[in-house]
Amino acid sequence: MGKTQKMTIKNQLLSQWLRRANPFFFSLYASLVAFCAYTCIFAFRKPFTVATFEGLTFAGIDYKIWLITVQVIGYMISKFIGIKVIAEMSGEKRALGIFLMIAVAGASLIGFAFVPPPYNIAFMFLNGLPLGMGWGFMLGYLEGRRVTEVLSAGLSVSFIFSSGFSKSIGKWVMEEGGFSEFTMPLVVAGLFAIPLVIFVYFLDHLPPPSAIDEAQRTKRQPMNAKERIAFVKTFLGGLVLLILSYIFLTIYREFRDNYAAEIWKALGYGSSANIFTLTETPVALCVMICVSLMMAIKDNRNALIVNLLMIFVGFLLIGLSTFAFQQEWINPVWWIILVGLGLYLGYVPFNSVLFDRLIATFKYVSNVGFLIYLADSFGYLGSISVLFYKNFGQIEVSWLVFFINISYVVSILGSLLMLASLGYFLRKHQLQFSAIKG
Repeated sequence: MGKTQKMTIKNQLLSQWLRRANPFFFSLYASLVAFCAYTCIFAFRKPFTVATFEGLTFAGIDYKIWLITVQVIGYMISKFIGIKVIAEMSGEKRALGIFLMIAVAGASLIGFAFVPPPYNIAFMFLNGLPLGMGWGFMLGYLEGRRVTEVLSAGLSVSFIFSSGFSKSIGKWVMEEGGFSEFTMPLVVAGLFAIPLVIFVYFLDHLPPPSAIDEAQRTKRQPMNAKERIAFVKTFLGGLVLLILSYIFLTIYREFRDNYAAEIWKALGYGSSANIFTLTETPVALCVMICVSLMMAIKDNRNALIVNLLMIFVGFLLIGLSTFAFQQEWINPVWWIILVGLGLYLGYVPFNSVLFDRLIATFKYVSNVGFLIYLADSFGYLGSISVLFYKNFGQIEVSWLVFFINISYVVSILGSLLMLASLGYFLRKHQLQFSAIKG
């Protein structure tokens, strides 16, 4: 028996075991491989932000500001492209899509490492351009299942944990390995390349949702342009409110994530390599538990309500914890942890279970990828706008002061938008129920 035939048999056995596995072992397997795969993808995007590139400027603007801005622009463009690509993608093409995305992102880091600044700024744009597809590829494996909350929680906490983890690895590579700020991103990506291939291999063996899954969570299928337009028209008011809320969350998350090194430095923790992981790990665990518990809510309408309320609480927590920090009731570490918890109590449901339950509540055959990328594209457009406003219009304002200010703006406006969203979808569901009953 040849190696190819043996490999085929092993693949078939793995797929068969996953189809027969009880929900606990299936959830454990799928959550673990999705978590690890997306953690590896993050290693291609975020490590460079731990570097400060002190003393480097281009056209009178700080060099790091250019890097973050052009990467986010590339990432934003990817999200707009993903509205079509992710919505229309079939399951058998996902693994290939992931590998092509990573190949382009990795090649861009080679250019960034060896082309001198400021000419290597363009390579950071090329790095962000494919990576915006990563989340859609991952979530496509997990949506529309009875255990989607657990699976999505495992995947979602990866971008909380891996953001801090990849920065800690990047700082370690520079301090212990002696690599420069330019070669460090490539080295970190290289460390995670082979593990990524392995985890995507295991992820690609997940079976599609079963008939029972479809009965409880509504069938998921690719959506063409006509179907996407019809969906938006059906839920236009609610989608506008949700997307506006998500824009604030994305702005806040990107600023907190990209300028974490500068914020920690201003708070007096600039020399700590593990501070990023230390503060993000408890946030990841808390959010994972909260989102996972949603699986216990069988009624999709009730689950949608709880999701919206959880996001509302997250917005409130951002403002209240910032006020507590300014009053010196809590120390800087606890403040960063609490605003992170508030941020991700909102951000994670948007990127995983909120739209999944929305589709199931209204029994609308569609897919989560389209909705997430619709929200994400405008979210990153908002993030780019704030980056330009801060970096080119409020350059004299410190990172810390600006972060405190936007904490209050995000908290107040986001809370009001979520209450309006809750009212919209309750009314929409009531009208649908009345039409069916009538």
